[in-house]
Amino acid sequence: MFASRHMERYAKVLLWALSTARKKPLRKGDLIMLRFHKPAIELAEVIYRHLIERGFNPVLRLNPTSRMEKDFYRLAGQRQLVFKVPGDDILSKNLDGAIYLYAPESITHLEKVDSKRISRHVRSKKYLRDILDKREAEGLFGWTLCVFPTNRQAGHAGMTLAQYSDQIIKACFLHRRDPVAEWEKAYTRINQIKSWLNSLKIDWLTVESENVDLKIVPGRQRIWAGLSGHNIPSFEIFLSPDWRGTSGYYFADQPSFRSGNYVAGVHLEFRKGVVVMARADKGNDFLQSQLAIDRGARRVGEFSLTDKRFSKIRRFMANTLFDENFGGSQGNCHIALGASYADTFAGDPARLTSGKKKELGFNDSALHWDLVNTERKTVVAKLHGGRKLTLYENGAFKF
Repeated sequence: MFASRHMERYAKVLLWALSTARKKPLRKGDLIMLRFHKPAIELAEVIYRHLIERGFNPVLRLNPTSRMEKDFYRLAGQRQLVFKVPGDDILSKNLDGAIYLYAPESITHLEKVDSKRISRHVRSKKYLRDILDKREAEGLFGWTLCVFPTNRQAGHAGMTLAQYSDQIIKACFLHRRDPVAEWEKAYTRINQIKSWLNSLKIDWLTVESENVDLKIVPGRQRIWAGLSGHNIPSFEIFLSPDWRGTSGYYFADQPSFRSGNYVAGVHLEFRKGVVVMARADKGNDFLQSQLAIDRGARRVGEFSLTDKRFSKIRRFMANTLFDENFGGSQGNCHIALGASYADTFAGDPARLTSGKKKELGFNDSALHWDLVNTERKTVVAKLHGGRKLTLYENGAFKF
């Protein structure tokens, strides 16, 4: 279970992460939103104190309970589904930072809700994300996200609450006296790998495992990113490829929960950058509904690799934040269907206009769904000039 010392350490790590994620330094008087689920109230109280002590102006937002969410999607009329709360856009245009505490009381309560209603609501909120994305690109906004353990999450992961809590504590270095120092070490080492990758002129990548045979084209004006402070924990190194160059087969052997739906065994085939075949061993109807959200939902917005030497996550956590950082015995790779990340643009993100995104093959979508493969795999880069180089093998970068 989380003791008071773990709460204090978690708060310090999240403040470090927020400061790291924001390109321009935070200052006293900045507006920081703290959004959380009800079970995370104790952690929220500790973080709130730290925000006040540092001179920030906290804005508190409580996420709807699982019952509220279910009632909303079950009962809301079409206008209510897309209703824009007055002032939300003004708040977004003035936020300097945000900390999100994910601690859902349930992760399957929306299982029987019409997924089209959920998609309609998600699309209606994209304008707020676009505002924050623009502010982030200008260096005026930063955010971080973490998970607080709940019984339901633990149960879906096949663990007791104590076991689940222990996984979070170890993955985030909260068992160490100075977890921020541990994150600083990881930050330095991962930056070294990113620098190596960014020094290579890669034409395309191939990913091969028992059930994956995929070609990824990084594209022009790309950089590898990772451990930016956005997520705690975060060990992945990723980029947003040119979606038009994706081809071949991908398999997500790790299941995922999304909008209350359990999806497992996702098989995808890409041709000319677009998913032409998709099926899931479980949750297939929901998979198809997600692919129909918009045109970008059938394209790749992210390609990522996690090195097992950094990540101490060894078990399925029923939470994407942890599962996309799975270390295990073979590390993991994952792709995300949907939206790309502007911070993998090699130029000034503030100048990555919609027209520039289209020109360079950065994908745009209301969806961003990480699908994880934990099989033993080899990732080979074909370098400009013809030489091939193995980048990743047996769960680790060849750096």
